[in-house]
Amino acid sequence: MNDPIYLDHAATTRVADDVTQTMLRALGPGFGNPSSRHPLGTDAAASIEEARRKVAAALGTRSEGVLFTSGGTEANNLAVIGMAQSLRLAKPGSPSGHILIGPTEHPSVRASAASLTEEGFEVEVMELESGDPRGSLNIQRAAEQMREDTVLVSLMLVNNEYGTLYDISRLARAMGARAPKAHLHVDAVQALGKIEIDPAALVGGGISSSFALSAHKIHGPKGVGALVLSNACLDAGRMPRPMIYGGGQQGDVRPGTENVPGILGFGTAIAMATSDPGATTAKLVAVRKALEAALSEHVPSARVLIPWRDDAASTAAPQVVSVLVPGAPSEVWLHHLEAVGVYASAGSACQAKKQDLSPALLALGLTSDEARRVLRFSLCPSTTSGDCYEAARRMRPVADTLAHLTSAPSEA
Repeated sequence: MNDPIYLDHAATTRVADDVTQTMLRALGPGFGNPSSRHPLGTDAAASIEEARRKVAAALGTRSEGVLFTSGGTEANNLAVIGMAQSLRLAKPGSPSGHILIGPTEHPSVRASAASLTEEGFEVEVMELESGDPRGSLNIQRAAEQMREDTVLVSLMLVNNEYGTLYDISRLARAMGARAPKAHLHVDAVQALGKIEIDPAALVGGGISSSFALSAHKIHGPKGVGALVLSNACLDAGRMPRPMIYGGGQQGDVRPGTENVPGILGFGTAIAMATSDPGATTAKLVAVRKALEAALSEHVPSARVLIPWRDDAASTAAPQVVSVLVPGAPSEVWLHHLEAVGVYASAGSACQAKKQDLSPALLALGLTSDEARRVLRFSLCPSTTSGDCYEAARRMRPVADTLAHLTSAPSEA
C-alpha cells in the first residue's frame, strides 16, 4: 500500500501539535467552567478572552466583535438569520426586507436565507459574469439588484469548490452607493490562513460587515468557529439576534457554556495560520503550479477548471484546484484514487453524502455531465511539490482504466 497523500485540506486539516498541547492543558489542569467564580473558572475565562483577542488580531477587529460558535455553519446561520432578524423592517407577517446572496454560497448560507422567506423576507440570488470561465461575480448586476429595503447581502470570499476569489471590495462599494444601510456578511472559512483577511481594507469603514470562520480548516479542532463582527458593525450598535437562549455567555448573543479546549485551540491555530500571510500564499502558489504541471504531464486528458495565472491573485485563491476528469463520475474516481493512496474529494465535503449536482459547479457553466466529473484537490502550507507530482503519477493508471466509462446516470 502506498503512503497516503492527503490533498483534501479544504475539507479538514490535521490538528497541529501546538494546538493539541493547548487543548490538553484545557482538558486537564485548566478544566474549570469559565462561568465559575473560583480560580479555575476565572483562569478559564481569562484564557477564552486571550483566544478572542487572537482571533480579533488576525482580522484587525475589536475583540468584543468575536462570537465563538460551533463552526462555520453556525457562524453563517447566526449572521444570515440573526442579523436579518435584527434588521427586520417590519413586524412578522409584513414584508420584512430584501436579502441578496451569492450564486455559489455554502449550503449553510443558502438554507439560512431560504428559511427567512417564511418570515416575510424576499431572497434574491446574485449572478456570475456570463461567459467568464473564472466564475467572477457580476457586480454591475448585483448593484442593480440592491434596493432601498435590502437589509443583508451575503457573499463568500473564496469559493469552496473551485477557489474563485470574489471581489468583496467592489461589492461593498456598490452597497455604499445603493444599499448603505444593509449588512454585508462574508463566509471567509476557505480564505482564513490562505490569504490575508482585512475587513477594513476589504469592506471599508462605512459598511457594517461580519465574517464566518472555522478552526478545523487551519489545523485547529473541529466543532469550533467564530462570527467576527467588523468595527463598523459594532460602531453601528448592531448585533445578530440570538438563535439559542439562556446562560448569558457572550453577551447572550451566543449563550451556552463555552467549549474551552476548542476555543483555546482555535486561538493557537489562528495565530499560527496568520503569522505571515504573504509567505503562506507564496508557498501555496508554488505548490499549486507544481500540481497543475504534474497533472498536465501525467493526466493530460484532465482539465483544471480555473488554471492558475501569474496575474490571478485578485481572482483566485491558490489552495483549491478543481479538475474535470475524463470518463467516469467523480465518485468512481475517488474510490480508485483511495486504492492508490490519493485522498481528494468531489466538491464540498458538506455535500459529499448527497447525490444532487453542485449548484456552484452548475453556476460556473458546467453541464450536468461535467459537474459529475469534477475532483477537488486542496492544499495546505505543508503540502509539497513532491506530494503533487507523486499524486499525479498515481492518477495516470486510474485515468487509463476509467477514461472509457461514462458519467451519465443510468436510466431504469
